[in-house]
Amino acid sequence: MDYLALWMFVCLLLFMLSGYPVAFSLGATAVLFTLIGSDFLPNLGFSLPWDPQFRFVRLSALPGRIFGSVMDNYTLVAVPFFVFMGVMLQTSGLAEDLLKTMGRLFGRMRGGLAISVVAVGALLAASTGVVGASVVTMAILALPVMLKYQYDRSLAAGTIAASGTLGQIIPPSIVLIILGDQMGVNVGDLFLGAFIPGLILSGLYITYIAIYALVKPNVAPAMPKDSDDFEVHNLALAVLKSLLPPLLLVAVVLGSIFFGLASPTEAGAMGAFGASLLALVNGRLTWKNVSAVTDTTVRLTSMVFIILVGATAFAMVFSALDGTWLVKGFLEGLPGGQWGFLFFVMLTIFLLGFFLDFIEITFIVVPLVTPVAILFGYDPIWFGVLIAMNLQASFLTPPFGFALFYLRGAAPPSITTWHIYRGIVPFISLQLLMLGIIVTFPNLVLWLPAQAQ
Repeated sequence: MDYLALWMFVCLLLFMLSGYPVAFSLGATAVLFTLIGSDFLPNLGFSLPWDPQFRFVRLSALPGRIFGSVMDNYTLVAVPFFVFMGVMLQTSGLAEDLLKTMGRLFGRMRGGLAISVVAVGALLAASTGVVGASVVTMAILALPVMLKYQYDRSLAAGTIAASGTLGQIIPPSIVLIILGDQMGVNVGDLFLGAFIPGLILSGLYITYIAIYALVKPNVAPAMPKDSDDFEVHNLALAVLKSLLPPLLLVAVVLGSIFFGLASPTEAGAMGAFGASLLALVNGRLTWKNVSAVTDTTVRLTSMVFIILVGATAFAMVFSALDGTWLVKGFLEGLPGGQWGFLFFVMLTIFLLGFFLDFIEITFIVVPLVTPVAILFGYDPIWFGVLIAMNLQASFLTPPFGFALFYLRGAAPPSITTWHIYRGIVPFISLQLLMLGIIVTFPNLVLWLPAQAQ
């Protein structure tokens, strides 16, 4: 029974394969192995063929651990604030205005519509960070226009799906908030560290589209001059009106963190208030919209927190069974030293992204690998951004990539699942390339946090 902790993962896998929700699979596994490994059952008269492994753990300890890690955690208060901010900005019509403006700016060049989608995705990422809303909005507004002008269907689908996931690496990002909490790293430093890599990744997307359109003009033709799609009366005014509000909001939120004026949680509160003001100015702050925004915020936040409750219980029991030491010994013994460890962890996270959501991977895997990464001398901010970049791919990797589901639901029947899968391959490759760039040039991550010290 020295490997009782490893049997926890087998049990968890069986629960999840049976279709049981991940949050309850984690919690149920924790409770089951607390009963098996403690002296609770022997005290009830049940005989066990092994000695209890962790007599110092009691079921009564779980509520206290969960309260301290979840309910009494100030950092996680930022989650509902940033979710509210993102959903409210979507409701305010920001995405629609941005798409019309960018479509008019770049549409008359080859690949211009796809480049516009990436630019809007980056701007939405920096101001909303809600993947589902970004993908669906761009699929509804931009995809029909791209198909109208004979864009390659795979390129159009892949561009929209990949651009919508930029919100997971460009701050403010829910992924970075959760990573900061699980790694014990300042969330503001993660925001700053991820900013430059996020912009570079957006640039890689645009570069790929521009080169592809140049080599094969038929895959991404330009809009004709007499097109009335994305028509705006005054382009300069439209650019100012659509770009200034999100950029100002981003400057306030990230600037307050950068200059030490506010914590990420406080900055999130300011962002939620600012998004409400923008909706009010645009005449979208109606009771119906507020009700829809709060409902979505509660649902998304509850999903994060219920998984965290289960993961906290799982981690507590796993650690009590000396599972942490087993994993630590395995990771330290990998061939190749620190580089072998890094390659194995990144490969594992990438493969898990095919089957698990980023929240589940963060709560289960990250607490196990972070201490070993620090032991090998890796900077936790750099390591956190590297994981975040890797987790972004989980939104695009089939069969369970959420961005693929969102796009499939919003796309017209002419876009098949095969078009979507084929279209996202180049963008996943660019994400992996970005991982290599971060490993090769760590100062891309570490420079901004160093300036804030």
